[in-house]
Amino acid sequence: MPPPGVCLNIMKTRHKKDGYGSLASPEKFLNQDFNQLKQYCLVQGVRYIDEFFPPDRNSIGQGVVNPSDLSRIEWLRPRVSKIVPNPAFIVDGVSRFDFGQGIVGNCWFLASIGALTFQNHILVQVVPLEQSFDEDYCGLFHFRFWRFGRWVDVVIDDKLPTIDGRLIFVHSTTPNEFWPALLEKAYAKVCGSYSDMSAGTPSEALVDFTGGVHICFQLADASPNLWQLMFRAAQSKSLMGCGTPQGETSANTVAPNGLVEGHAYTVTGVKQVMSRGEAVNLVRLWNPWGQGEWIGDWSDKASMASDFMEKNKNKNKKTVICVLSKLICDFQRMAMGDFCRFFSDLDICSLCPDFLDGNSSCHWKSSFHDGRWVAGTTAGGCTNYHSFWTNPQYRVKIQGLLDECAQKQGEKNMLVSLMQKPDKRNRRLVKNLHIGFMIYEAISIGKFPASFFNTHLPVAQTKTYMNAREVMEFFTLKPGEYLIVPSTFKPNETASFILSILSKAETHIQYAVSPPPACLNVVMSA
Repeated sequence: MPPPGVCLNIMKTRHKKDGYGSLASPEKFLNQDFNQLKQYCLVQGVRYIDEFFPPDRNSIGQGVVNPSDLSRIEWLRPRVSKIVPNPAFIVDGVSRFDFGQGIVGNCWFLASIGALTFQNHILVQVVPLEQSFDEDYCGLFHFRFWRFGRWVDVVIDDKLPTIDGRLIFVHSTTPNEFWPALLEKAYAKVCGSYSDMSAGTPSEALVDFTGGVHICFQLADASPNLWQLMFRAAQSKSLMGCGTPQGETSANTVAPNGLVEGHAYTVTGVKQVMSRGEAVNLVRLWNPWGQGEWIGDWSDKASMASDFMEKNKNKNKKTVICVLSKLICDFQRMAMGDFCRFFSDLDICSLCPDFLDGNSSCHWKSSFHDGRWVAGTTAGGCTNYHSFWTNPQYRVKIQGLLDECAQKQGEKNMLVSLMQKPDKRNRRLVKNLHIGFMIYEAISIGKFPASFFNTHLPVAQTKTYMNAREVMEFFTLKPGEYLIVPSTFKPNETASFILSILSKAETHIQYAVSPPPACLNVVMSA
């Protein structure tokens, strides 16, 4: 038997472009094949009913609908019911104006959809646009999500829960448009039920929409260059979401400043304007509720926008109107200082992490690796426990950067993310463990014994162990060899995880073959 901590089940999870589980060839969620099911329904002349997410109370879930209303719910198909006379999948394109929140508390999901509607190249990954209620209709639709290292294709029927002929969950502001309700149903299926979508953060859905790089910033200690990073993220067509802190009483209370407490918003853009002789960095926000608006500086009720128009009235009119339309429209806008003051966190999710660095000649590279903590063998807990050394260990070699990628003093050159995988399908039943990781300078080859961790301190680590789906940290590490040790806070807790490592240069993975590898060797340039 190999010694404790030996990584017997570590594999690189980045797929080949057309490999199974990739976006080009997604896995069939619950082994349901969209094309086969559609062909069967068309040949048999029947409309599809999903046996894995049936139109019943189990799919609604617990606590989201009043018990007295459960018996009133009727599952209706848009095409063959009295919801609307002429249903359509999409009407006049996809936009944030298309939907409103229903009775389930999933503003985090809707804020993420709002971000998705601004990036069509990402939207088409999630929402196959060729679907309709017309040609070859059989009550069958499908959507794609990234789920813990794999893209999955999710099949649903189009029976939607209604009361008195009205949709009770996400509904479209255009009555005969149904892509928002069907997308929500597909994600509810992945989560286990509609009620399993209650409460969350935009980052979860943003990652599931992109399969990309996710970075979270705590705005209370935001770096001075955060706005510049947001600007680059917007230029690179990233998805951004943010949240307000919880109120003293309950969530979703409108504060005196007009913002909703404990609520998710979409960051739809950033813009710099000159006002009163000074450059002002603005953040543009969208509330998925469609109501409740910031009333401070740069709001519709403030004088800044009026002053801006007045002082620029002699300039090119089209340019001024264009700038203001990007700022105002249906959004809320606020100065960067107020944004960091009144919002708690910012999530940025991108297909490519190059926006992290303003140097266009240098590209960040990412790698993803599956791992697992197993009680009694590879689950040693945090450094409070003598068994810490038995956790999975990852060796990383950081080489010097090429001249064109040379970094400034103190500039971050590595991002490490640790995401735990759920052990249950129903999202509300998943109990996230407290997870984190330590990074040490590596001074030997092979498995690092307990004595090493008794005599060496980490050079970098997560700020705290968190019971979150994902924890991450930015680091500045000098060239050399390092050891990354992901762990749960307590020992003997079993769970699977994905370790993501991002650097500014090519990533090389080396696997030991015999004897069984004590760790995964990762060679990187940063």
